[in-house]
Amino acid sequence: MAEATGSQRRSLYKQVGSASWKEAFRQGCLERMRKSRDRLLNKYRQIGSNMPGRGQNAFLVQEVMEEEWKSLQSRECYPEALTQLSLPMDLAVLKEIQQELIDQEQCIIREYEKSLQFDEQYLSIMLAEWEAKPIICPVCTKYNLRITSGVVVCQCGLHIPSHSPELSEQKLRACLEDSVNDHSTHCPHTPEFSVTDGTEEKPSLLMSCLVCDTWAVIL
Repeated sequence: MAEATGSQRRSLYKQVGSASWKEAFRQGCLERMRKSRDRLLNKYRQIGSNMPGRGQNAFLVQEVMEEEWKSLQSRECYPEALTQLSLPMDLAVLKEIQQELIDQEQCIIREYEKSLQFDEQYLSIMLAEWEAKPIICPVCTKYNLRITSGVVVCQCGLHIPSHSPELSEQKLRACLEDSVNDHSTHCPHTPEFSVTDGTEEKPSLLMSCLVCDTWAVIL
């Protein structure tokens, strides 16, 4: 049998095989988009949140379609007829695939934004719980510290006028935690807290460590 001409092969492919390559291209694009999730989100984090009216912006759609098209062309079963897309029907199919990829892209971004919102809400709850916890007195480690009229007090007898009128329980907690954390970076032992007698000046809260021979005034 004589070998079919190029036009005959194209005609045969359009009649029999066109639907198969379109579906293969569609599935390949969708799978490639799924595997490009990290790349999509990196690009979205870089430019997406700063783009006004980004509702239908396509970030990776064009790249994904071009990459899958090149991959399809490189396969041995790729027909010569696909080197050119001349039929309006073919172009319409590509537009459908493009819109499907845009929808998939937006779905990935929406899931990412929901995850961010959940993380932010979780952090807000954790912060609120952290701020609501009473501050244990570092001197007696038994009762809670309170700030009354700018004075840090405890049932154990601790009474330290604040050197800062803007001192709050949150700031005091952060100050104590930062001091302990700074100490732990160079010494594994737990520091002790005490109050200076205040004979000559206002009493102060002192953190000291006998092991590493360091001290610091906290309040």
